[in-house]
Amino acid sequence: MIDLKAKTCPNREQRAGAITAYYGKASELVRDVRCGAVKQRERDFQQATGCVLNFYLTTRVATIRDAVMIVHAPVGCSSTALLYREVYRRIPPSEGRPADFDLHWLTTGLNENDVVYGATEKLRYAILEAERRYKPKAIFIMASCTSGIIGEDIEGLIEELREDVSPALIPIHCEGTRSRVIQTAYDAFWHGVLKYLVKKPRQKQKDLVNIASMLSYTWQDRLEITRLLTRLGLRPNFIPEFATVDQFEILSEAAVTAPICPTYTDYLSRGLEQEYGVPYFMYPSPVGIDHTDAWLREIARHTGKEKEAEQLISEERAQWVPVMQRIQEEFTKVLPNGKQVDILGSLGQGRLVTQVPYFEELGVKTPATICQDFDNLLLDQIDGIIKQSGDFDVLVNTFQAAELAHLTRKYDPKLALTCPFQGAAYKREKGSTRIHALRGDSRQWSRQAGYRGAIAYGNFLLQATKNQAFQKTMLAKTEDPYHDWWYAQPNPLHYLRKESVNEPAV
Repeated sequence: MIDLKAKTCPNREQRAGAITAYYGKASELVRDVRCGAVKQRERDFQQATGCVLNFYLTTRVATIRDAVMIVHAPVGCSSTALLYREVYRRIPPSEGRPADFDLHWLTTGLNENDVVYGATEKLRYAILEAERRYKPKAIFIMASCTSGIIGEDIEGLIEELREDVSPALIPIHCEGTRSRVIQTAYDAFWHGVLKYLVKKPRQKQKDLVNIASMLSYTWQDRLEITRLLTRLGLRPNFIPEFATVDQFEILSEAAVTAPICPTYTDYLSRGLEQEYGVPYFMYPSPVGIDHTDAWLREIARHTGKEKEAEQLISEERAQWVPVMQRIQEEFTKVLPNGKQVDILGSLGQGRLVTQVPYFEELGVKTPATICQDFDNLLLDQIDGIIKQSGDFDVLVNTFQAAELAHLTRKYDPKLALTCPFQGAAYKREKGSTRIHALRGDSRQWSRQAGYRGAIAYGNFLLQATKNQAFQKTMLAKTEDPYHDWWYAQPNPLHYLRKESVNEPAV
């Protein structure tokens, strides 16, 4: 149940039992989560973490074209918003990047005096100044650790100003202290969107498909999804990157909300169905040929495009399945005697349920996966993967490079993959590369979604097994950051505390 009368969403720990540390078999993890035996636990030593405000959210909210983002925080908390030009500027306008690239955000720059005396007036000034300068349709107000600790009444100020300003005012409670699971940031953002921005449908648009896409899917993925849906006579409504406020307002008019990352889309999907009757599905995502087939069929079921979908799938498979078979054959040549290549993947939970089957489609095996966190939203889907592909180890690991290095040394795979944010055990003789690019990577080999993405990423992984110049250079030029005693530990979660963590109230 999504409670839009509440100020914000529950933490992902409270809503879905999310954890950030676990090591064991996937089957055991699913079983223990179902019976309530898995609790959030803390590490005595932790190298890094993710911030609910600053890690994923500011870089994305800042790109909403006719809106302004105000970060109600010390100036450093807005630092990742500076990345938007670096992340997105390499997308050529000729490929559909909006021309109005001069995006706008402000920070209230909280200081010690504000912590003592409050900063409501600073926020009031920032809101009025944002309207005066930019004439936006919406202003997103991002809460922070500091504004949360001092108890800033953001909603009270919004009610005061609502009659005096034209833009929609949307508070986002993404205080960094409120959750260890950065997916809480997504839920907090969608709560604000559902509560303050989405409008009641004027009319249903039978050809409109909502797609909330992750930062780790690239512009080329967006183009591929657009290509496929256009061939079905459908229109994708991509949010949040480079969306307009109007695109958020009409989320309620869509025929279906389709996932790219199910855990990212979950809160929005449930809220749109609950409040406006927009159907959704959680699985599958369009990664790999088989899953793209199933994704298109599920969309077609909600849009009355079943016949068109089967025609499209038939044509696409005729074109791409032979190419996939050639990639599979090339993978059999990587190791002597046709031995199966093993890939150790560092994944988000949404990628776990898509890429483990995709690796099997490529003809490679996955001895273990590394998730940044885990919750109870996709247990049935993981059960299905275990039945299809067999059991595998899971390390739930939130940006802990030492644990990732430990697991990589233990399995010594032919290819080790990592999220660009997480770091990896690059000092090794075998292959290492990224598991995904970022949204601003506009090169065609950055694709992963759809049929073209299945082929592009398969070729990318194949190339990584053959070209190991980077690994050789790292091996020769750098020292291993960890001592041998660390690798001798039987468990990568060596520093995990035994007791569970009591979660704070929202």
